[in-house]
Amino acid sequence: MRRLYTILIYLGLPLILLRILWKSLRNPDYRLRISERFGIFPSLAADRSIWVHAVSVGEAQAAEPMIRWLLDQYPHTPVVVTTTTPTGSERVRALFGESVFHVYFPYDIPLAIRGFLSRVRPLMLVMVETEIWPNLIEECHRNNIPTLLANARLSEKSARGYARLGSFTREIFGKIGLIAAQAPVDAERFLGLGVPHDRVRVTGSIKFDIKLNASLHEQAEVLRRSWGHRPIWVAASTHEGEEEQILAAHNRILLAHTEALLVLVPRHPERFERVHALCVQQGFSVAKRYSMDHCGLDKTVLLGDTMGELMLFYATADAAFVGGSLVSTGGHNVLEPAALGVPVLFGPHMFNFSVISRLLLAENAAVQIANTQALAEVLVRWFSDASERTRIGENALRVVEANKGALERLVELIKELLDGQVSGA
Repeated sequence: MRRLYTILIYLGLPLILLRILWKSLRNPDYRLRISERFGIFPSLAADRSIWVHAVSVGEAQAAEPMIRWLLDQYPHTPVVVTTTTPTGSERVRALFGESVFHVYFPYDIPLAIRGFLSRVRPLMLVMVETEIWPNLIEECHRNNIPTLLANARLSEKSARGYARLGSFTREIFGKIGLIAAQAPVDAERFLGLGVPHDRVRVTGSIKFDIKLNASLHEQAEVLRRSWGHRPIWVAASTHEGEEEQILAAHNRILLAHTEALLVLVPRHPERFERVHALCVQQGFSVAKRYSMDHCGLDKTVLLGDTMGELMLFYATADAAFVGGSLVSTGGHNVLEPAALGVPVLFGPHMFNFSVISRLLLAENAAVQIANTQALAEVLVRWFSDASERTRIGENALRVVEANKGALERLVELIKELLDGQVSGA
C-alpha cells in the first residue's frame, strides 16, 4: 500500500509544483527555495540535530516555548525547524532568528526525505500537531530516528478517514515512537487506529502554556491611546468569505457605537490587499498598520497587515472574534486572547479546536455565535456592559491558568527519547 502511495505522490509532483506556482502568483515567496522541498540544501555543519516540524504560523507559535527549551537544554545540538508555508517560515525567523536552522519541509517522497535526513542527521523528530506522512515515518523508523507526535489531536472525521485505510494506517501509526495527545478523546482515537497503549500519553495542549512579552501591556496601552478612547474589537485569522460577514457585523455595531474600531487581521498575507479593497468598497474608512497610517477617530477599520503583532492587537481590545469559524475552516487558536483576559467569540465551525472551545463554553469563558447578526448583538451588548465582558474575560484567563503544564509534560517525553543520545544531555 505504501508503494502505491509513493507512486501516486511521484505522479502527482507536476500538479504539486503547479499548485506552488499558482500560490506564488499571490505570494512570490512560494517560488523561493523550492529545492529545499526536495531535500536539497547545504548540509548542517554539526554532526547531529533535533528536528521540529511546525506546519505554519499557528504551529510555530505553539511550539515556541518547547523550541526555546530545546535551545536551552541542548545548547550544543542544533535545532532544525521546518515549515510548509512562507508565513510559517517568516514566523520562525521572527521568533528565533539565526538560533535555529530553518528549511522547508521536504515532500513525502523517499528521495527527498533521504536527502533531508542525510543533511540534518536528526537525533529525533518532533512533529507539532497531527501531520502524518507515511514515507517520512518509514524512513525515520528505518534509520532508528525516534518520532514524537506532539500536541496531537485527531478529530472524529479524521479518525474515520484513517480507519478506512485499514492495515496501512496501523502500519504507519505503529511506527510513531510516542504520541502526546491533547485530550483523552484524542488518545482514544489514536488507540482505535492501532497505536499501542504504551506509546500514547495525554499531555494536554501546549497552547495553554502561553508566555507573554513582559512589555506587551505597556505597548498595547500606548497603541490604544493613539487610536482614541473608543470601543475596540479584533477579528483575527479571518478567511475568504468571512470578512464580508465581519464587516456587516461592524456596520451594525457602528449604529449603536459610532466610534467603534474594528482591527481586522486576515489569516494569509497574500489576501491583505484584497481585504483592504473590500473594506474601501464597502465604505469604511481604513488605516493600514503596515503603512503606520494614523488611526484616529475618523477611521472605522484598522487592517492588521503585519506579521507577529496579533497578540499586541488582542491586548488593545475590549473583545476578540477568532476567525476560521464563520466559514468551514475549523477555527483557530482562541487561547491567545483568553490568556490576556480578553472576552472571546467564535463561530459555529470549531472542529479543529473542539475540545478547547467546549471547555471555554462550559466555563462561561467564551461565546459561540451562529451568524453575523448574533456577532453584532453580542458585541453591542459587551460594549455597553463592561461588567459582562470583564466577567467572561476573567473566566477565560482562569481556564488558561488552570490548564497550564502541558509543556512540562511534553518536554519530559522529549527527554525520555533523547536521554543518552545527545552529548552533554
